[in-house]
Amino acid sequence: MNTEKLLKLQQKYASLDASDLLRVMIESEFKNKIALISSFGADAALLLALVAEIDTNTPILFLETGKHFPETLNYVQTLKTKLNLQNLHFLKPDPEMLNRTDPNGDLWQSNPDRCCWIRKIEPLDRAVKELGITALITGRKRYQNSERTELQTIELDDKNIFRINPLAGWDKDRFKEELNKRELPEHPLIKKGYLSIGCEPCTSPIKAGEDERAGRWKHTAKDGQQKTECGLHVPLKN
Repeated sequence: MNTEKLLKLQQKYASLDASDLLRVMIESEFKNKIALISSFGADAALLLALVAEIDTNTPILFLETGKHFPETLNYVQTLKTKLNLQNLHFLKPDPEMLNRTDPNGDLWQSNPDRCCWIRKIEPLDRAVKELGITALITGRKRYQNSERTELQTIELDDKNIFRINPLAGWDKDRFKEELNKRELPEHPLIKKGYLSIGCEPCTSPIKAGEDERAGRWKHTAKDGQQKTECGLHVPLKN
């Protein structure tokens, strides 16, 4: 494991603000071995812009699950043009595995964890290996839900891949300020109450006062428990 390197990186860079942290990770520490995972969801535009301001050729990994809202797929093209993204990868599920495990496309109802693994985690793991990626940039923030309150700006996942979370410590006001300053287009579903946007079958609008991610996997709610993560950022059984 890279635990020793993790400690060194945290000691040296953990206090850097987002842009400075991204620059040193992209241009120095993980040069040509770092990529951004983007859902092209409600909060995606700002982090994509911050990365593009440093290097528009940074690999952008979009998990094309085959279950996205049409608005999301259109938003991908909007931001690609707006930010001049030069290295956008559409990661798709393995066709044979998908046909064998989810032939009717309704696995999200009966086994959402397995569905997430097939449509997101396996394609990401495959791309990381094929592209030689050793660090992944994510847009996670501590304020998004209770499971992210201890999020660090530099982490190491269970697959020995570094996770760079430059926006971890930002609050909503800082995020909105930077977003407005860049005049970035927002996801069209935000106006309809979707503040966290994933696959269409598993995403719902939220009510006032709810966590941003409360609208994800609402169909799994049972006895006060609800699936809150797809498994990209936490270990998930397949």
